[in-house]
Amino acid sequence: MDRRSFLKTSAAAAAATGLAACAPKETKSSNNNEISGDVPQHYPGIGLLGYGCMRWPMTTGEDGKDVIDQEAVNALVDKALEHGVNYFDTSPVYLRGDSERATAVALNRHPREKWLLATKLSNFSNSTYENSVLMYRRSLEIFQTDHIDYYLLHSIGSADDFKKRFGDTGIMDFLLKEKAAGHIRHLGFSIHSHQEGFDSMMELHEKYHWDFVQIQMNYIDWTHAGGRDTNAEYMYNELAKRDIPVVIMEPLRGGGLATLPKNQVEKLKAIEPDSSVASWAFRFAGSFPKVLTVLSGMTYMEHLEDNLKTYCNFKPLNESEFALLEEIAEDRTKFPLVGCTGCQYCMPCPYGINIPGVFRFYDNSVIEGTYVTGPEQQHYARARRKYLAEYDKAVESMRQADHCIRCGKCMKSCPQHIRIPSELGRIDQYIEQIRQDKL
Repeated sequence: MDRRSFLKTSAAAAAATGLAACAPKETKSSNNNEISGDVPQHYPGIGLLGYGCMRWPMTTGEDGKDVIDQEAVNALVDKALEHGVNYFDTSPVYLRGDSERATAVALNRHPREKWLLATKLSNFSNSTYENSVLMYRRSLEIFQTDHIDYYLLHSIGSADDFKKRFGDTGIMDFLLKEKAAGHIRHLGFSIHSHQEGFDSMMELHEKYHWDFVQIQMNYIDWTHAGGRDTNAEYMYNELAKRDIPVVIMEPLRGGGLATLPKNQVEKLKAIEPDSSVASWAFRFAGSFPKVLTVLSGMTYMEHLEDNLKTYCNFKPLNESEFALLEEIAEDRTKFPLVGCTGCQYCMPCPYGINIPGVFRFYDNSVIEGTYVTGPEQQHYARARRKYLAEYDKAVESMRQADHCIRCGKCMKSCPQHIRIPSELGRIDQYIEQIRQDKL
């Protein structure tokens, strides 16, 4: 089946299967802060929008250090449950180990049958059988429950990674016994891998009978994943072929799809003037019938409310909208945003580079549409001169990207996990091509 036919079929199926749960509870009109109805369900009893609990809101504790804002977490969980968001995804390693605790405190204020727990065997640093069993039992203890609804082998990177952490340790036999006893209701894995690694996990399906798989899927990674990552189109098709439900992570691709260049935003607003840019990414993710739930790390109430507006009134993408997002994806791969938040954690650079300044200039030029595309561009010579002049104005020459020696010190401190040396190199190469008129 070609991609166009596949998307058309998927969207039609999504519209026909399980979207009745969108029906509003109330008929009164709502203002910007009012949301009525529940999120839809592709699978009975599971809200299509799921809660990713990796980035709970923080506050300052009595000792002056950052701590999870439990009151805010409670309010977010209450709001989510009120509208049918009942799948909560966490891990023993999120937020320095505190995510499970904060999530448990919020959820245990509600009856156990009202929420679904997804947590992980995150045995990266110590994959011994004993430590893995201890990590599993600790999760049960923290949540004061006798079962985990969705248990994941966390972030498989390759066949060797699976073998080292799970296959050769004996832990899989233990997990299968726990599943048989009802303490694990569904067993699956999350994966960031090249195609060979993904295929190796599919080969193990006959042995382990994966109940679900969590993949990175958004309209960029659908066919433009790049690097060592596998295209989401391929993974989704392989999972659908085996009738394995899909949990989606990174629907916003690390937040990058919440901000688009001005010309692309205008195209989306022309169709849905009252919808956020982010809502298009969530509609894309929710338009596929084999999707169990779409995870979103909703740190603040406005994030949750925006996603609830999208899903409580869910409209699967039509064929022309899929085509528009594919067009945007192709443009984004040519000029991808860095996504730097300007937090300054990477500074000072030992070689004097103004890392946030370089990233800010580049991202702003893409967002505002002032970047240089090539000789075919209207007023190309003028745009080229202006771009170089503005770069020199924004970042003094001795602090520009060309001075990076790729020492890597900056990467250790980046909370966004940006590959800073690579991004600086990419931007420097682009600017050097403009300087030499070789675009």
